Amino acid sequence: MSVSANDLRDGLRIRVVSRRRLARRVDEFVLAPVGVDALPSWTAGSHVDLHTPAGPVRQYSLCSSPDDTSTYRIAVERRIDSRGGSDSVHDEVQVGGEVWISPPRNHFALTRALGYVFVAGGIGITPVLALVDEARRTGRPWRLVYVGRSRAEMAFVDEIESRYPGLVTIHESAHSGRLDLGGVLAGLARGTAVYTCGPPSMLEAVAQVCEPQPAVDSFAEKFTATTTQSAADAEFELSLAFSGVTVTVPQDRTILDVLDGRGVVAPSSCREGVCGTCETGVVSGEVDHRDSILSPEERSENESMMICVSRCTSGRLVLEL
Repeated sequence: MSVSANDLRDGLRIRVVSRRRLARRVDEFVLAPVGVDALPSWTAGSHVDLHTPAGPVRQYSLCSSPDDTSTYRIAVERRIDSRGGSDSVHDEVQVGGEVWISPPRNHFALTRALGYVFVAGGIGITPVLALVDEARRTGRPWRLVYVGRSRAEMAFVDEIESRYPGLVTIHESAHSGRLDLGGVLAGLARGTAVYTCGPPSMLEAVAQVCEPQPAVDSFAEKFTATTTQSAADAEFELSLAFSGVTVTVPQDRTILDVLDGRGVVAPSSCREGVCGTCETGVVSGEVDHRDSILSPEERSENESMMICVSRCTSGRLVLEL
């Protein structure tokens, strides 16, 4: 029996069937379903929420092939600044153990383009792996630039080099210094799509290089929240269209915090505007978008918002809850 994402509103129980060290502080976990034969289908760029044994929910990109739904593969870096999530996975999730995950979600899908350039920094290689393979299948030209401090800290580096000879540039910053992204991305062909996943400084640098090239589209996957400069937060009234509840959201609390306090169940995970779990439909009201997911076009449509970080600028907001 297989299972679809629609069947998994409460998550999916999975078992760890293998684990191996990929790089310094990075382990790979292969996850298989419990009680069903296959996992939900997914597309390149997708991630899942993993409920860690310690409690925190963390997002991890799927880095196997979408063609194989018998297992999922994720790579988890033990973060030096861990708030408990990655430490819990590394210390408590062992082969044979079971954890819960969400259905896959994708905010980093491959678009149609005339060519592709992928830039990955550190653990940012994880969503890029499946994207690279999908780009290869399109027959369009592509190349990958993979940046890390050293090979010892770069997951999948040998696998990538052997699979795609001549198409991958490996840059070790400890030996070669800071990568000149301006030189790497200068003069891109019209219709090129640039996909970047890595630390905030890399995302900002790539965006700055691509912005003056109007015929180039740039896409980024963020693992950490971007600080958003907004006007002073103001109190506003929030109404829930389906339940009839009306509450006040004070200037020092988020919509999600207020709903939690009232016992209103709303899906959530990162609470930083980077995972998309709490995306909620907007009935009326003007939204001050502060997430790192929605595109400028999606924001201008004013049809949904991330209630963990975004607010209202019109004094009253009505949501599909």
